[in-house]
Amino acid sequence: MAIKKYKPVTPSRRQMSDVKLGSILTAKSSHKPLTRGMSRSVGRNNAGRITVRHKGGGHKRLFRDIDFLLDKKDVPFVVESIEYDPNRSGLIGLVVYRDGARRYVLLPKGAQVGDSYLISENAPVKTGNRLPLKNISVGTFVFNVELKKDGGAKMGRSAGNYIEVLAKDGGLVDLKMPSTEIRKVSENCWATVGEVSNEEHHLVNFGKAGRSRWLGIRPTVRGSAMNPVDHPYGGGEARSGRGLRRAKSAWGRPTGKGQKSRRAKKYSNISIVSRRKVGKRR
Repeated sequence: MAIKKYKPVTPSRRQMSDVKLGSILTAKSSHKPLTRGMSRSVGRNNAGRITVRHKGGGHKRLFRDIDFLLDKKDVPFVVESIEYDPNRSGLIGLVVYRDGARRYVLLPKGAQVGDSYLISENAPVKTGNRLPLKNISVGTFVFNVELKKDGGAKMGRSAGNYIEVLAKDGGLVDLKMPSTEIRKVSENCWATVGEVSNEEHHLVNFGKAGRSRWLGIRPTVRGSAMNPVDHPYGGGEARSGRGLRRAKSAWGRPTGKGQKSRRAKKYSNISIVSRRKVGKRR
């Protein structure tokens, strides 16, 4: 893959870039039995209150039913088509199992039409195959990793992401996450060998505000541009800095680089070996 640049016919077009997917995608339409309409929550909870700001609008999307449970074991499957999914950054593929079943899966880096993969405890450790972590050697890159056995893939699902197997001890496996956090999971959890496809996704430059709006990303207003009633950084004569030693959110909680925002008594703290590194330490 490569990054596509545009002729600077407008000021925004000058900076705009995209990933060249035209030569990679092989299907013009999605597989209808595995799609359905969807209504996006756009940052609101079940009570209709905004819990994540700066979300809303955007283009209508068709939901693709991606198989993250990956419970069809010991049956080889072949990649039938490579497709774009507007609901995620990685590329997806329509795969057909030897028994004729079709499912959408998240594709590994370098996947091509006709490639054959296997989900099995005894599968060889090669890109695209899925097996328990206890059968994957230390130093291997994996994605689509389970947090609990048979709980479905939860970690390492964004474009270009991978999780490194660091160590094994006492029925647990140490994993280094994309965030640099190191955490333990059971050796019976399953993972797919390799890295997530579309690894150049992070290099894309939107070029203009409108393109963010197409994706459902709303504008973010600086705290220093607000009034004191709206944000701790608000107020002051003319243009002012935040005037505080440490960064705060609009609700006065610690935020920004280097500050701990994780709950002190979170249930998964026992699984964390090393906290994620932020800022220059990364």
